Amino acid sequence: MTTTAAQTEAQPPVTVTVLGLGEMGTALAHAFLAGGHPTTVWNRSPEKAGALVAEGAVRAATVREAVAAGSLVIVSVKGAATARELLEASGDALSGRTVVNLTDGTSAEARAAAEWAEGRGARYLHGQIMTIAPGVGGAETVVFYGGSAADHDRFQPVLRLIGGRGTLIAEDAGVPALYGMAVHGTMWGALNGFLHASALLASEGIGTARFLDDARASVSSLLASLPFIADEVDSGMYATEYGALRHHRPSVEDLVRESAARNVDTGFPRYTLGLVDKALAEGHGDDSYARLVEHFRR
Repeated sequence: MTTTAAQTEAQPPVTVTVLGLGEMGTALAHAFLAGGHPTTVWNRSPEKAGALVAEGAVRAATVREAVAAGSLVIVSVKGAATARELLEASGDALSGRTVVNLTDGTSAEARAAAEWAEGRGARYLHGQIMTIAPGVGGAETVVFYGGSAADHDRFQPVLRLIGGRGTLIAEDAGVPALYGMAVHGTMWGALNGFLHASALLASEGIGTARFLDDARASVSSLLASLPFIADEVDSGMYATEYGALRHHRPSVEDLVRESAARNVDTGFPRYTLGLVDKALAEGHGDDSYARLVEHFRR
């Protein structure tokens, strides 16, 4: 049966506990309070809860007391080891509750936390928030979740308060961490390339903003090519008539030489040149740039 808006509004608010009141944890607690949910908070330094208590939050004296107060337990601390330590400190209060762990860490750490929590009678969701603290609660804020579909559906109205574009991507608690790392890896790679380009342009007195205006179409087409590269990577079909690796090499070598001549660090383009040369030496000169994924898979 479909739940109507009136039925949803008639349901009592979910009691929420937030463990950890750093910038992110504080932003999360603010969002739950603004959404009308009774919110209990705990932090190792109790004074950090002052502003939240003034808004209506309840400050718990212990982790166990905090966990016992909420049906939905949000964990946002620094490091998977700290998150695990806090969950262990809750003792049997964890049983019957749903934990949403928003702490950064590896996929293996997320899976281990899920197995541990479920072994103590709790249900578990792991979440990866793709924003900084000021973005919490935004309609376009993305959160990747992994774990119980039933619990994600049950608490979805509350979780939307964290980010409007929250999505359950897998019932495997480790997958959100991989998604987060994939986004960050793409971001850092793109930013490093962009900043290297900015340094190169600056050596000629050309502003980066001017470059973006003049080269907007080229940059946009580069981003638009990612789905095509993804198809090649997934299929393992790299042969191409256009953009073959052997055609990339002269341009990459030019970038290395230009950077050196302008006293701009050559580490970034030299690394790329090494990847291309290795693929050419292995006989893949007619393959597309996507072929280089095989280097990273080893």
